[in-house]
Amino acid sequence: MGNKPQQANTSDVIQVRYEKLQALRDAGRDPFAITTSDRDVYTATVKESFEEYENKDVCVAGRIMSKRGKGKVSFLDLHDKTGKIQIFAKFDDLGEEEYGFLKKWDIGDIVEVMGFVFKTQMGEISVHAKAVRLLSKSLKPLPEKFHGLTNTDLRYRQRYVDLIMNPDVRDTFVKRSKIISSIRRFLDAQDFIEVETPMLVANAGGAAARPFFTHSNALDEDFKLRISLELYLKRLIVGGLERVYEIGRVFRNEGVDTRHNPEFTLMELYQAYTDYNGMMDLTEKLYRHVAQEVLGTTTITYNGVEMDLGKPFARITMVEAVKQYAGVDFNEIATDEEAKAIAKEHHIEFEDRHKKGDILSLFFEEFAEEHLIQPTFVIDHPIEISPLTKKKPEDPNYVERFELFMNGWEMANAYSELNDPIDQRERFKAQEALLAQGDEEANTTDEDFLNALEIGMPPTGGIGYGIDRLTMLLTDSPAIRDVLLFPTMKSLDK
Repeated sequence: MGNKPQQANTSDVIQVRYEKLQALRDAGRDPFAITTSDRDVYTATVKESFEEYENKDVCVAGRIMSKRGKGKVSFLDLHDKTGKIQIFAKFDDLGEEEYGFLKKWDIGDIVEVMGFVFKTQMGEISVHAKAVRLLSKSLKPLPEKFHGLTNTDLRYRQRYVDLIMNPDVRDTFVKRSKIISSIRRFLDAQDFIEVETPMLVANAGGAAARPFFTHSNALDEDFKLRISLELYLKRLIVGGLERVYEIGRVFRNEGVDTRHNPEFTLMELYQAYTDYNGMMDLTEKLYRHVAQEVLGTTTITYNGVEMDLGKPFARITMVEAVKQYAGVDFNEIATDEEAKAIAKEHHIEFEDRHKKGDILSLFFEEFAEEHLIQPTFVIDHPIEISPLTKKKPEDPNYVERFELFMNGWEMANAYSELNDPIDQRERFKAQEALLAQGDEEANTTDEDFLNALEIGMPPTGGIGYGIDRLTMLLTDSPAIRDVLLFPTMKSLDK
């Protein structure tokens, strides 16, 4: 796993480890026959509360990450999920047989050590071994200590080794777990309930994305993997649950880059009797809560750039953002033809089917997004790109929608949800027309969802948050693969 000169004799090392395992089995000491450990404390607890544990017996367990010493004295570094502790082992304490087995332990072996806690002359808190057990034999060597696991592709493919060798990687995923737990605590306190909705769906709606297709043998029907959580959660609003959220995987059959993975974690929530202004207020509070609880501050730093979640988030319309950063005022553009002419002048690529609102969105992506570093709500999107959103009463060409931007990234997408079934049917028809024109990301008509709207949905605010991007920002991780334990990877056979 390291570079070739250091791994030239890997096959010989593996062979020796297999021989050691066989010798253990021949001696009636098969480590894989052991089913549990008597561990009673973590290493970090021992070190943090040394006065409490000094001279007391403890039992620790973990992976050996280094060995040193010679003759009748050995030092080992034992790592568990909380950190590491030094093990001090002597021939005189363990006896010839046990010490002999210990001397044959390899880096990577998982062991249990019972002994008393003390501090060495060098001041290092350690466990003086009185009894030892090999719990699991490592049959393949870990990467060379000082060079570590540096091949990025291999790190993602063999995350289990990455987690062993790189403590900062483990910290990232512990923090990811804390972020999700913090979100749940916040929403639970706001009287939301967490629900689960189908991943296999007949109609993958709620977002503009290409779905994955699959087939049910039992039902003899084709299904899609969901691209969004939206349409089922809205059904629950119709059913009277009023405040619901879901955190789950969604699947989009599209590109892979530093911010996109075909499967990713999305959180969507819906709240009855509010609108997109209510969603903005909730989002500010949620982001501050999570940052404060997980990081201990509302000021975060990503790639050397500070972002302040403690201040009120900026608000700007999409038209204002394009005017500010592209110098084009779409309020002065009356027709689709004028919009296309302006696009050509600014070298913006578009399709024949695109209307003025589509081109406004293209201008925004090209000229404005990268400038939105501090938390900013971009509000009032064109209706053409928002098929599930309420129109603005004063201007039906735009809808009550916002996207939250930080670091130039879209972090959240929210609406005053469309609850008019007649309008929704017309929007679905428009989407079907786009689909017929070759837009693979267009929605199709969902009759059951329309039926739910006809039953009656209250005014509702809804929002979707990308959990992976939020984790990237809060852990200062450069790529989405750095916050996914097992990112989607191309097969090595290809």
